[in-house]
Amino acid sequence: MSKRVEYEITGGLKAAQQQFEQWRSSHSGRRPIPEPLWSLAATLAKEHGVFRTAQVLRLDYTKLKQQAHGAAPSKPSAATAPAAFVEFMAPASAQGCECVIEVEGPRGRMRIEWKGPVAPDLASLSRMLWEPGV
Repeated sequence: MSKRVEYEITGGLKAAQQQFEQWRSSHSGRRPIPEPLWSLAATLAKEHGVFRTAQVLRLDYTKLKQQAHGAAPSKPSAATAPAAFVEFMAPASAQGCECVIEVEGPRGRMRIEWKGPVAPDLASLSRMLWEPGV
């Protein structure tokens, strides 16, 4: 048995809820939500959270999350931006460390586990996943 949690709807979210209801009541059948309404919902999601905004405005959570983060629907493509550079610093102690890194790229996944003071050559290992033809 689940409880339904009721949230207080603040001014901006309440006004948006009324705009969405007005738009829905003025259109019959299924039509795409206009871009200005999506833009409003995305702005409110950044302020009130994606889940709460999607719930109040009766929107698809995933699509609102994409709108709020300015992202297109997530489909892997070769044109995606490369990962940022990450530098791994050796620990200051001579005892070493235990570490697990999981890397995922367009060509598969890789899990790296090591123990000791020196890390493997992660750059060349991960490059095999990210760069075609290596």
